[in-house]
Amino acid sequence: MRTRIKEFRARFNLTQEDLANLVGVRRETIVFLEKGKYNPSLKLAHDVAKALRSSIDEVFIFDEAEGDVVEEQ
Repeated sequence: MRTRIKEFRARFNLTQEDLANLVGVRRETIVFLEKGKYNPSLKLAHDVAKALRSSIDEVFIFDEAEGDVVEEQ
């Protein structure tokens, strides 16, 4: 999963700490989200997107190439 959190934060002139405070997590959580090292819960994804005045789909990009989804044939 990739994210556009950093890009959206820049639009609103928010630091990682600012965003963390808005959604009620530690700054390190935002760091891990931005680096793609942490997959958020649905609630956290919703809260981040809402704080960035955006939708979950705009902020979080699921990479199907990573093989997380397997279709039955």
